[in-house]
Amino acid sequence: MPPAPDDDAQLARLGYTQQLLREMGGFHTFALSFSIISILTGAVTLYGHGLGYGGPRVMSLGWLLVSAMTLCVALSMAELASALPTAGALYHWSSILGGKGWGWLTAWMNLLGQLAITASIDVGLAEFLAPLLGLAPSRATVLLLAALVLASHGLLNHVGTRVVGALNALSAWYHLAGVALVVLAFAALAPMQPASFLLQGVSHQPVPSYAYGFAVGLLQAQWTFTGYDASAHVSEETRDARRNAPWGIVLSVAVSAVAGALLLAAVTLSIQDLRLATSAPNAFIYVSTHALGARLGSMVVWVCVGAMWFCGLGSVTSCSRMLWAFARDGGVPWSPSLAAVSDTFKTPHNAVWTSVVGAFLVALWSGAYSVMTALSTLALYVSYALPVALAVRARRRGSHPPFGPWNLGRWRGVVNALALGWVVVVSVLFVLPPNLRTGYTFLGALGALGAAWALRERRRFRGPPGLVESG
Repeated sequence: MPPAPDDDAQLARLGYTQQLLREMGGFHTFALSFSIISILTGAVTLYGHGLGYGGPRVMSLGWLLVSAMTLCVALSMAELASALPTAGALYHWSSILGGKGWGWLTAWMNLLGQLAITASIDVGLAEFLAPLLGLAPSRATVLLLAALVLASHGLLNHVGTRVVGALNALSAWYHLAGVALVVLAFAALAPMQPASFLLQGVSHQPVPSYAYGFAVGLLQAQWTFTGYDASAHVSEETRDARRNAPWGIVLSVAVSAVAGALLLAAVTLSIQDLRLATSAPNAFIYVSTHALGARLGSMVVWVCVGAMWFCGLGSVTSCSRMLWAFARDGGVPWSPSLAAVSDTFKTPHNAVWTSVVGAFLVALWSGAYSVMTALSTLALYVSYALPVALAVRARRRGSHPPFGPWNLGRWRGVVNALALGWVVVVSVLFVLPPNLRTGYTFLGALGALGAAWALRERRRFRGPPGLVESG
């Protein structure tokens, strides 16, 4: 199917020519974001974190709270994706709405978050994979497995859009079938607690109060709901992007919210001894194997590992497109090389492999898994909030560009306010103990970026093509 006639024209109005292969349809775009959200990754790898800090209540009320507030963020972003459909996505939105400086900061925040989330996904996969393969889950073993997984994701993203698009479509069905399989297995075969068990609020971590533990435990749900900006990052590879990209963002969050609630309820209700589950080295594996038996429980865990692999594949796709788009405008070191497109595969191959190496370096630096996930959540949500805040300011000044065919209409103000308020809450929560290293890393990154901008980039960086004259 050829691209919609408006796709190339809209891209030209933003100052770019079509370079990437525009092959993705609406389902492929949704599938990419849905695969990166991957409830069989985030909700599973951080299951022990949420359960340990907030108990079953985090799995029920906590999940619903985060789902509702995340949907407000997704709706706000979707409106901008419809108005400004480019591979740079959030970076372009901030540049056009607030100027090149805001665009530059948004791009670096998004890149930091993308690298950290890719590292988190593949390290989390490796931590599950090691015991399944009979290997001691030492740090060296986990890092080696993560490197091999990252290499597989880099290779497939190098080969081409068609391959990755097909795998992401398969991934969406795999995730839906996987969730259904896990829920049915627990519901049919595991002994179940009464429904009131889901409301138990208990923390098995040394926290000053249960409220504090509950808040820290929300990282499980909030990290799960990251990466849905991927639908915007592949706008230049999507047909009828002004409609399909925003729907990909919103539907991926909405479907994940429902499926995740069912998954967490089924797994959590099967816990017979909460203290033993929270003290296990891997809470999800413990619950699965004790509720379903060693063989069936291991099969369920293998299903989740497959989902994690698909999730990491999509994350490398999203990260590389963001890096490529930023490099296209000269925003990063070695931009000409990173902005290159493979003549054979029509993919940003250098950006792909740089994303893979960068993610591995983040894994080496971060150490604790919760630090890695908190850093990715914080950086990504700051990058989500910046263009939304700038859009609110632009509307008040009367300088907002025309809205696209997908927009919020009269609900815009309320939805934007809820989204921005929630990002402020998230930004505070996930730098508190036990994630102080996240706060130090984030503040260090902001300081380095501030110095780079003041000393060099404010004069050198010109921003997207539309800002060159006024830059």
